[in-house]
Amino acid sequence: MDKEQEEIQFLGIFDIYKEAYKIIFSWRKIFSQITLTLILPLSLISLAHIQVSELLFRRMNRNEIILDKTKAGTPKYKKLSDHISSEWTSFWLFKAAYFTFLLIFFLLSMLAVVYTVTSIYTGCEVTFKKILSVVQKVWKRLMVTFLWVFIAFFAYNTLALIVLFATLYSINSTYNADLVIGIILLVIYLVGFVYLSLVWQLASVVSVLEDVRGIEAMKKSKTLIEGKMWVAILVFSKHIISVFLLQFAFQNLVVHGHYKKKVDRVGYAIICLLVLLKLILFGLVIQTILYFVCKSYHHENIDKLALSDHLEVYLGDYVPLIKADV
Repeated sequence: MDKEQEEIQFLGIFDIYKEAYKIIFSWRKIFSQITLTLILPLSLISLAHIQVSELLFRRMNRNEIILDKTKAGTPKYKKLSDHISSEWTSFWLFKAAYFTFLLIFFLLSMLAVVYTVTSIYTGCEVTFKKILSVVQKVWKRLMVTFLWVFIAFFAYNTLALIVLFATLYSINSTYNADLVIGIILLVIYLVGFVYLSLVWQLASVVSVLEDVRGIEAMKKSKTLIEGKMWVAILVFSKHIISVFLLQFAFQNLVVHGHYKKKVDRVGYAIICLLVLLKLILFGLVIQTILYFVCKSYHHENIDKLALSDHLEVYLGDYVPLIKADV
């Protein structure tokens, strides 16, 4: 980013998009290496999960239909029941493996992009070898922050369920009234969910670029978002909607596209993969730019020299980033 600190705070949504495109295009070689090494496996895991889950569900559903038509107590019934139990075990093991690898590659991709964009902003020399070296040393900081975010999401979802059941149980109303109450609670829940997601995104960047992690990074992220809330919400919402629409298209054109020719389904799968690669990379770059926009808005000094030193010491021993206010 070639803008002065005072100008960064005035970047709007389209300015942020434009800046992200400029950075990716100007440094397309290094971002291509990050994409092929980290974001490509992340995208493949995400799309493969949709396909494999559909196959597993279809097979389990077919076996359960057969089980319902089988007389209970017979050897065939017991064999089918044991087989279905084994399938459910395999399904949940698959889910656990999926979320584990998804988390690993997502955090590594995020770390690599944050480091790269900040290195470009500060004028540091950035090579793919340096990026891999930093990723190996800093991923634990991101993991600590993620664990705190996971706790926050778990507590939030638990509280939401308690409020939902308590509200519906305590109010003796008609079906239509329950439906209206449910919709209102859903809207409130989604607002909170989006807010927590925004806190997580900026907290991840804070964990890499500042000497805080975990709950402290979340507190700092919460402070940074204030004043730029609507910009952050619009950017985040547009990105999430784009990813959702892509997954919807993949599910309908590839997973459920049995009526299409095999070559067409393969073609659609490749297109979806390429678009998802772009969306993930674009989203991570925007996330880092948004951090600098929020820092500038709050008149926190973005010291390029201090940031440069902070990035360089990741290649050696860690020292705190110097913080100063304007």
